[in-house]
Amino acid sequence: MNHAITPKRAILLVRISDDKAEDASGVGRQEADGRKLADRLGWGIAEVLVENDTSAFKRRKIRLPDGTTALRTVRPKFRTALGWLASGECDGLLAYDLDRTARDPRDLEDLIDVVESGTSNIPVQSVTGSLRLANDADITMARVMVAVANKASRDTSRRVTRKHEELAAAGKRSGGGFRGYGYDRRGLVVIVDEAAVIRDIARWILDGWSLNRAAAELNRRGEPTVTGVAWNSRSVRSVVTKPSVAGLRSYKGQIVRDDQGEPVKAAWPAILDMATWEAVCAVLAGRAGTSDLTLKRWLTRVLHCPLCGHLLTGWQGNNGKPKYWCASPLGGCGKITVQAAEAEAEAERQVLDLLTRPRILERLHTISTSEASDDARRELAEDDAQLKQLAGMWARKEMSLGEYREARSIIDERIKNSRALINASAPRALRTLLAGDVRDGWERLTPADKREVVLALVPDGYEVRPHDRSRGNAFQPERLRPVA
Repeated sequence: MNHAITPKRAILLVRISDDKAEDASGVGRQEADGRKLADRLGWGIAEVLVENDTSAFKRRKIRLPDGTTALRTVRPKFRTALGWLASGECDGLLAYDLDRTARDPRDLEDLIDVVESGTSNIPVQSVTGSLRLANDADITMARVMVAVANKASRDTSRRVTRKHEELAAAGKRSGGGFRGYGYDRRGLVVIVDEAAVIRDIARWILDGWSLNRAAAELNRRGEPTVTGVAWNSRSVRSVVTKPSVAGLRSYKGQIVRDDQGEPVKAAWPAILDMATWEAVCAVLAGRAGTSDLTLKRWLTRVLHCPLCGHLLTGWQGNNGKPKYWCASPLGGCGKITVQAAEAEAEAERQVLDLLTRPRILERLHTISTSEASDDARRELAEDDAQLKQLAGMWARKEMSLGEYREARSIIDERIKNSRALINASAPRALRTLLAGDVRDGWERLTPADKREVVLALVPDGYEVRPHDRSRGNAFQPERLRPVA
C-alpha cells in the first residue's frame, strides 16, 4: 500500500450483529478503540458509520437494480462506506476487526474492488490487525479468513436452527426479538391489561369492525403498543392472529404439531380460546380474499407533514373523495390534508417536468443504461472540491460576495441533482420509463411504479404546506415542495 498520503477523511465502520441489551454499548466500545488507533496512526476520521444490531452474514432476498432478485446481506451503512470511498469523498477505512467488516465473501470482494480501483490502494486498517488490504498477500489472507468466518457462521446457524426446532417441538419459547404483546418478556406470564385489549380486538372484529377502526379506538383510549408507536391496522391484526395468543406454538409461520397431527400445547397460557381465535382468523382471511390490496394512492409514504414530520397516508374523505392526511389515528397530528387527485396531478407535473429536462434526462439515461455511476460519483466529488476552492477564493477576497453566491448556487444545484440521481440507482420502473416516450410511459405505470419513480427523483419526498385559506378553497400547487 502506498502510505505517502495519510488518510484525512477516513471512515470508521463499527458493527455488532446482535444488540440484545439495546444500548449500542458494543459499537460504542469499538468506536472508542477505533479512534485510539486513528490517533496513533495520525488518521483523520471524517465519518463514523454505525451498524448496530446488523448481521454481516444473514442474507435476504432483495430486488437488484436490473429488476431481478437475489440473496444479499442487507447493510446500507457498509454500502454507503463503499460509495464514499469510490467517489473520493473519503480516503480510508478503519474497522475494529475483519469479521466486523465482512463475513460474506461477496462483501469483501466489493471492498477489494473499491480499494484497488484508484491509482494507489485506499488504506484499510483494523484495531485487531486482522484486516489489511495493502498487497496481494494481505488480500489473499483476508479472503481465507472471511471464508473461515463464513463457515463458522453457517455452522452456528445450523446449530441454532436445530435448537429452535427442538424448542418448538416441546412447545417452548425460543426467546429473542421484541416482547410479544400480551405476555411478559419471557413470554410465559400473561399481562392482564394487554390481554384485555386482545380480547376487545377479537370482539370488535367479530362484531364487524375494520382493523383501522380498532386501531383508531385503541389510540383514542391511549393504549400503548409494545414499541410505543401508534396502533395501525397491521399491528392490530398481528396481536390478535398470532398463534401464541391461543396457546399454540408456531415455527417458521406454521403451527407445530405432534406425530398425530395435533397442535403442540404451548408452555404459556392462552389469552383467547381456540374457537374465538379461529373465528377471528377466519373473518380476517375472508376480508383479505375479497379486498383489493393493490396500491391506489401512490403518494402514500411520499408526502410529509411540515408540522409534526409524520408521513401522510391515503384516506377516504367524509365527502367520499380520497385524500392524503396526516392521520391522527396512525400517530399524526391530523392538521394537514390535501385532496388526492390534486396532489397526484401536481406531483405528476413536477416529475414529468424533471424527466423532460434534457440535461437530467441525459444523465438518467447514462446511469440507467451503463455502468457509468462511478463517473457520476467522480463528477460529484469534483463539484464538492470546486465548492471548497470557491470558498477559498472568496475568503482571500478574489471575488465579491455576489459572485460567490451566484457561483455557489449553480454548483449546489448541480450537486443536488447528482446526489438524487446517484441515490436513485436507476430502479426498474425508471429504466422502463426512459426506454420510450416518457409521458406515454408514465400513463402506463402502475401506482406502485409511479411511487418508485417519484422517490428515485425526489428521494426525500414532498412536504405539504398548510392551505392558505385567505386565497379560497382552490388547490394551491405551491403547497407541494420537494424536501431539501
